[in-house]
Order: sequence, then C-alpha cells, then structure tokens
Amino acid sequence: MSDIILARVSETLASEQTVESLVRQLLEMLELVSEMESTYLTKIDTDARLQHILYARNSKQMNIPEGLSVPWGDTLCKRALDDECFFSNDVATLWGDCGPARALGIKTYLSSPVHLADGTLYGTLCAASTETHALNVRANQVLQLFAGLISQAIQKESLVAQLREANAALISHSYTDALTGLPNRRAIFDNLSTLFSLARHLDVPVIIAFIDLDNFKSINDSFGHDVGDLFLVQVGQRIIRQCDGNDIAGRLGGDEFMLACLGSARGKSDEAYLRELKARLSGHIIGDYSLGDIRIYYPGASIGIVEIDPTQTDADTALRMADVAMYQEKKGRQKSPFVVLD
Repeated sequence: MSDIILARVSETLASEQTVESLVRQLLEMLELVSEMESTYLTKIDTDARLQHILYARNSKQMNIPEGLSVPWGDTLCKRALDDECFFSNDVATLWGDCGPARALGIKTYLSSPVHLADGTLYGTLCAASTETHALNVRANQVLQLFAGLISQAIQKESLVAQLREANAALISHSYTDALTGLPNRRAIFDNLSTLFSLARHLDVPVIIAFIDLDNFKSINDSFGHDVGDLFLVQVGQRIIRQCDGNDIAGRLGGDEFMLACLGSARGKSDEAYLRELKARLSGHIIGDYSLGDIRIYYPGASIGIVEIDPTQTDADTALRMADVAMYQEKKGRQKSPFVVLD
C-alpha cells in the first residue's frame, strides 16, 4: 500500500494542476491509508471566528459537507490545537463538549494543522470516522506529509495569482495615459483594430474624430504646466463622457485626442450625421474650465471627423485620414483665444 501511495503522490505532484484537484486526490489517498470515513481540508477565518470546510471526501455514512461553516470555537480542530492532541479514538470522552462532533457521531479523529511559510495558520487537514480506530502511524505520517504539500500548493497558487495581478497592472499601466487616465496611443491602436473587426462583422462604417486643442500652448505659457495638465485632464473627461459601450476614446499624446465609434443607419445622410456628431463633440469641449485658482472660457478645438468603410481601409490609414481632416479644419476655421474669467 505504501509503495502505491508514494507512486500516486509522485505522479500527482509531477502534473500541473489547481490546488483543488491536488487536494481532492490527496484526500482520496488519505482515506485509503487511514481507513477513515471522511477526509477533509478546512480553512480558518480567525477574524470572523469561523472554520470553513473547503473540500471533503465522504466514503460511508458520515457526511461532512463542503461549504459548511461552523464557529471556530465549537470545532474539534480548535480543541486539538489548544490541547496539542491531534488524535483521539474516544472523542466523546476527550471532547464531549464539541457539538458538531457529537452531531456527526465522530469517534475517531486525526488532524494536522496546515501552516503557511510565514507561520500563519491556514487551516487543518483531517480524517474522521464514526468507528473506533487505533492510531495508524503510517496514516499520521501521510497526513503530515499531505498537510505540507497542500501548504506549498496554496502558497504557489497565491504567488501565481499575485504575479498575474501584477502583470495585469503592468499591462493596464502600459495601455493608460498617465496624466488623464484615458487609453494611450498604444491602447487606441489595439482597440481600433477590434472596433474595425466588429464593424466588418456588423457591416457598418467606423467614424473617427481627431481632436486637436487649439491654443493649448498659450494656456501652458500663460499659467504653467500644472494648469495645462489640469486642462488636459478635464478635456479628456468631457470627451470620455460622450462614449457609449462600443466607443473608443483616448489621448494620442500632447494636446491630441481621439474618439471612434460605429456608424449606423439613422435616417439621415452621412454628412448630416457627421456634422451633428462633430457639433455635439465640439459643444462639450467648448465652455468654462475651473483650473485650480484659474477660470477660463475655452472656445473650442479643431476636430477632423471621417467615416470609414472598414472593409476598404485599415485602422492606421483611417487615423491618418482623420488627422488630415483635422488639419484642414484647423486651417479653415477662425481660432479664438481663450478668455480668463473673473
């Protein structure tokens, strides 16, 4: 039996798997060695003073249900830890005040605490039976071994989760404009590719608005970069508020922003809809801005807006076309300076 168990443990550890799949296999092996009716892993929430049954294997009439939570002070595990006594085949006499054990009819109980590397008590690995069993030295050794293996697996999974979170945060950071919190140029191009794919699938055009903030240099020169940065942040917030679920908005860099969305049949000519969208976007950028101690009225930005057939034009070319349209707009419009308000 020992050779079989060792072989199974080696095979189990050699395969990549989740903590749950590892624990379930170890519980099955622990049942074979200990000949107990139930084997289970618990997690202890010391703050809530609760013990949770994470995973359990029940082979006979005893049923220790997964998901069960009991007050920590009522458990056999708490008594075993306090008394430093991790085996009893006369539970009713030794721990007769334990209601859950009495309700389940537990006569024999064997457990091991599961400690993490920093000494934190994670939970317990247990075996229990309604029958009387003598102490099985081999089962106790296996229990200790499995408790250590589970501890290592939990810590490994925790580290992997932390690495994934850190990686996701790095990816998020690399796709976010540090000043405005909007998607940056890199994210815009990635998202545009997705938007173009969706537009081709839906057989609709893509509309791109390229926004350049007129007189931004004058704001920086007049009030300093801190005020200029605050202005960029507030413009970005106004632009992002125009977005629906499938829209894309972001900062291309400097004083340039972009908004892209799906086109659709709206009962109007294409040119009429583009003019309406442009006027709406422009109207939200125009207006009063409170920039710390400074209040200004900003008369608006140059906006180039184009409608693109996604089956004929790629995202890079489309953005260049919107950029050209913006410069034509900038050359053709009369730009008014910002006004300082009292």
